[in-house]
Amino acid sequence: MKNLVLIVDDEPGILASMSSVLNDEGYATHCVQSGEEALAYYGERRPDVVFLDVWLPDRDGLETLQAIRELDPTASVVMMSGHGTASTAVKAIKMGAYDYVEKPLSYQQVTDATAGAVAFGQSVANDFTLRDRAVDRIETGREFSPPPVFALVEGSDQPQRTVASSKVLYGLGLHSGSRTGMVIQPLPPDSGIHFLTLPDNHSVLAHVSAVADTGYATTLSVAGNSIRTVEHLLSALHAYGITNLLIKVHGEIPVLDGSAVEFCEALEAAGIEEQDVPRREIVIDRPYEVRDGDRVLRIEPAPTFSISYLLRYPPPVGEQLHEFELSSPEAYRSRIAPARTFGFMRDLKMMSELGLGSGGRLDNFVLVGEDNVLNTELRFPDEFARHKILDIIGDLYLLGFPLRGRVTARLTGHRTNIALLREILTSNTR
Repeated sequence: MKNLVLIVDDEPGILASMSSVLNDEGYATHCVQSGEEALAYYGERRPDVVFLDVWLPDRDGLETLQAIRELDPTASVVMMSGHGTASTAVKAIKMGAYDYVEKPLSYQQVTDATAGAVAFGQSVANDFTLRDRAVDRIETGREFSPPPVFALVEGSDQPQRTVASSKVLYGLGLHSGSRTGMVIQPLPPDSGIHFLTLPDNHSVLAHVSAVADTGYATTLSVAGNSIRTVEHLLSALHAYGITNLLIKVHGEIPVLDGSAVEFCEALEAAGIEEQDVPRREIVIDRPYEVRDGDRVLRIEPAPTFSISYLLRYPPPVGEQLHEFELSSPEAYRSRIAPARTFGFMRDLKMMSELGLGSGGRLDNFVLVGEDNVLNTELRFPDEFARHKILDIIGDLYLLGFPLRGRVTARLTGHRTNIALLREILTSNTR
């Protein structure tokens, strides 16, 4: 059966030319000239892809996009405009559009965008069927294993938590540069945090044993499938006490705006559900430390989870010190979650040669030049140190349980974070 493409534009010439191109490529098409017609048709037929113009006579394309996404969270929509702006494109992507293209469209643009949207839409649309099958396997013990329990894991008076409903997020992968999406879905007690790769459906526990790479981000791997940049999402999960969750993702977690704020918003929108089972926590019993030159990362016993981070770079960053105690999700959301990932102009060439940073845009990370920050205003004077704390909170959740201990970090990064986890684990494995 041919894939069905709905084209929404008030210009008959655009409708005719796009329809002709896609019909030649083997797609079925249907054309409408208003948002209301698009919604009515989508409700009846559920096309595989929607090309949606920003400027429509009855309701604008962004309003129509929102209505389509409310009707079907898995909708694969390509926004298009001849008079758009960068802010419009950013907003459309954040609202869940698969892509944004500028008119006049070339033959290649139309066919490439359609093929990509079909592939992406099919994998996400399958998600809800996959979830039912995955949860069935979890409940019968045939799919995922819970995180391993070791000597420092103790019971707590806090409940286990999951989300109350599913939530879909779309965006760019920071290092791959590809459009990506993810779905968060509830899991039963004692399941742990699990990633499911799409479209291959390989599962991987969010655990240090699955870490494959720590260059500029933390990457997990299973059966040849990599899941990049997991630390920002895991940071929010750690802060909110989410202990059981299924995360379905294409290759890389969306970078969103480079911080963890939108992950916090997604968790709050999905709802936090307390489960009637006590959670387990890792309670640090003695100091653990790893060193790599001037880089030092240490954790020691404490009644709460707190982090002190010292950062030192050449000007314009300089030296920054920030201390944070994870006393509540609200404290994390206001003080740590808004801190964005950052990069230096001098490193861009090397990152490009390594195949990294391809998804970096002026609105999803802080770009530092020789003399100043080039692309944005800082959210905090010490935003860089706060982001390092965000990363540590995420990386340390790869032991599989919420943590209790005081962390002192000096000039460290993902590699040191993971080395500390391995030191703790190997010292306490039963």
